[in-house]
Amino acid sequence: MSEHDIFKAHPRMPKKVRLGDITARDGLQHEEHWIPTEAKIYYFQELALAGVKRIEITNLGNPRIMPQFKDAEEVLKGTKDGYFLKRLEKKGIKPEDVEWTAITIRESAVDKAIRLKDQGFGPDRVLMMVSTDEQHHFANSGTTLPDYWDEAERCIKKCKDAGIKMCGTVSTIWGSPISGPTRFEDAVEFTKRWLSIGADDIEHADHDGSAPPDQVYRYFSMILDEMPDTDLHIGHFHVTRGWGLANVLAALQAGIDIFEGTLGGLGGQPANFLDRTPVPGTGTYYYKDPNVVGLVTFEDLCVMLDEMGIDIGGIDVDRILELGTLMERTIGRRLRSESILNGRIPKEAREEFKRPQLDRVKEKLGEKPGQIIPEGWPEKAEVPKELLKKS
Repeated sequence: MSEHDIFKAHPRMPKKVRLGDITARDGLQHEEHWIPTEAKIYYFQELALAGVKRIEITNLGNPRIMPQFKDAEEVLKGTKDGYFLKRLEKKGIKPEDVEWTAITIRESAVDKAIRLKDQGFGPDRVLMMVSTDEQHHFANSGTTLPDYWDEAERCIKKCKDAGIKMCGTVSTIWGSPISGPTRFEDAVEFTKRWLSIGADDIEHADHDGSAPPDQVYRYFSMILDEMPDTDLHIGHFHVTRGWGLANVLAALQAGIDIFEGTLGGLGGQPANFLDRTPVPGTGTYYYKDPNVVGLVTFEDLCVMLDEMGIDIGGIDVDRILELGTLMERTIGRRLRSESILNGRIPKEAREEFKRPQLDRVKEKLGEKPGQIIPEGWPEKAEVPKELLKKS
């Protein structure tokens, strides 16, 4: 199979994708020590300078619950820093082409986003969230589903008046860590419900790594059969069970072309501690070991797609790998990315690893330069016919 035959085998598979980084919000919400405001701003600015156009940077919810985001306003101001904007323009990136997102689970956070927008540094896009399992939804938002749908509709109307986009997340698509199995039909209906009340796009989230690749393909095929505009749909995968990139591939084959990830695969459920102090978070962890959770690694996602010959929209992959290496020092531990260890697949010969003895040994054996099969063997291998038959 040639490198492009995969597109023929999967007619819906995109040749170009849009990638979003959500490190500064989803990635850092799981960290149990304070990440300095300056570090948060540094990383999202550098991601934008590396060509990432969709960046999620903070949570505007109650900082008592998630104190990692008590600096949300200062972080958002970093998107309007004059020196940063000049650097963007110098690299040929229009500041208005970078979309900044903040999470606003409840109406009070949406109101705050609108207020900050009026002050000149609010987000371009906000995100609210429903789970098809009401128990899981209640654990995240503290509301019933009917009450939340009413709230979301009010918030969407407010955001449209303020010129802010609204993303609606659908969670527990592939199962709930609280109530167990869920139905795809409910997630498809919830997606339609978001769009019916005015959401601009939908994040389809595997928030706890429950999605096996075949079911990812099945679900997104259902979604695109009924709502084929790929601008509406975002793939969001956790790697609790190690299936993250496999799920990206499955979603690609179904036709999805927008994905999210975090540097180092950071992320997980909001932390219950910050700097040795217990904090509410969203309650007891769903995981036996909170250190094993996380999202699709943004570095590995960029490298994999680039190696597959898929256009990733001008993102500087080498700079992304550098940022992944820096992030390990910021967090203070080894993270998930394999690509920052081994780099990209070499495209040229690596002369320093060649064995000079090879030419001498071939000459001694009477072999010609470049000869790879013994003299007298047929030019093409002939496999016995009986081995070519299906059993």
